[in-house]
Amino acid sequence: MGAYRTVMVGTDGSESSYAAVEGAARLAAVCEAELLVVCAYLPMQGTELARAQDQLGADGYQVVGSAPAEETLRTARERARASGAADVRSLAVEGEPVAVLVHTAQENAADIVVVGNRGLRSLAGRLLGSVPADIARKAGLDVLIVHTT
Repeated sequence: MGAYRTVMVGTDGSESSYAAVEGAARLAAVCEAELLVVCAYLPMQGTELARAQDQLGADGYQVVGSAPAEETLRTARERARASGAADVRSLAVEGEPVAVLVHTAQENAADIVVVGNRGLRSLAGRLLGSVPADIARKAGLDVLIVHTT
């Protein structure tokens, strides 16, 4: 068995984050580790929610709670398995991405967190911080930043 028993990766449904999922899946496969795929989400509220429900009609229930995150996780699980991960688990967690990923990694005894590099080289990322940089600073465990952009 490899050095990592639990590999965790975050996804937001973007192609960049799915590339990170695929990289994490390859690492988990080599290490014979569990892959934990996490999607942080913030449900819609107030006028934003009312406007979305009006436009979606009978499908309006999908913008409340974790339904969009669940679809993101379904796609991520499929891509992870196609990339070689055998043991894949997923979680949708309400909250801001950095806080969710750091807390979930600790709560699930992850050995390494994998994130994509999106935002690292942007001006906004340098001024305001980016998810990969903030995770690397705050996680307190190994972080693999996968080149995805």
